Amino acid sequence: MSKSKPPKLSREAYEKELRRLQTELVAMQQWVVETGARIVIVMEGRDAAGKGSAIKRITQYLNPRVCRIEALPKPTEREQTQWYFQRYVEKLPAAGEIVIFDRSWYNRAGVERVMGFCTSQEYRRFLHQAPIFERMLVEDGILLRKYWFSVSDEEQYRRFVSRKQDPLRQWKLSPMDLESITKWEEYSRAKDEMFIHTDIPSAPWYTVESEDKKRSRINVISHLLSTIPYEYIEPDLPEIPERPSGSTYVRPPRDEFRYVPDAAAKLEKSSKSDKHSKNKHSKNKHSKDKH
Repeated sequence: MSKSKPPKLSREAYEKELRRLQTELVAMQQWVVETGARIVIVMEGRDAAGKGSAIKRITQYLNPRVCRIEALPKPTEREQTQWYFQRYVEKLPAAGEIVIFDRSWYNRAGVERVMGFCTSQEYRRFLHQAPIFERMLVEDGILLRKYWFSVSDEEQYRRFVSRKQDPLRQWKLSPMDLESITKWEEYSRAKDEMFIHTDIPSAPWYTVESEDKKRSRINVISHLLSTIPYEYIEPDLPEIPERPSGSTYVRPPRDEFRYVPDAAAKLEKSSKSDKHSKNKHSKNKHSKDKH
């Protein structure tokens, strides 16, 4: 079903606010490291709803040793015989770490349920155990945040078409993704039932309206920061020493090394040529206007 689109957020306003929020994320990271906090962020939602681009903006300036992304592949034969949550437990954060699950244990309530990759018994067991599992995480002190990215069927379809036409993003388009078009209603029902069982007070779901990706990124980062009780901690920055003087080191001749070719030089020539062409065109136009 179609939903009304919010007005597009201007690029200028978006970039200014994103920069501010990313600065706050760095401050939050410092607090996590200093206090030994543990944060788990679950990112779920429709295919092409904007989860990946939101995760990129969250992690862009964070230390990958502190904040890591977990996007688990299809379980191995051995993992299929384990307790369902076991391979996710291995990826949980230690003190001073942030883990973002780009899709999570909720695969069982979504893709596996709709595509028939799990039995009804396994599905029902998941709906029973997921709230218990999450309460245990929260009781142990983990700060758990769960976000569902919502997008209309029309906007999802438009994004799939855009991906197909963009060689940089064609890898994101898989047969499994396209099943979400023909099985839109099945995924909707699965999501509704998932919320009924797993939207619990200690680990609630937060829905991110994602018709406008820029708006959704600002909204999810802003909300995340507002729910983490971090405080600004002055970083202990090291002093930058003066360069030593009187060095006797002599650099070996350049021809003794292999250098990467200067491909960028072509861009400089092309840029100068374009600029010269534009200037010439502008002068000719100005001359004609005079006459």
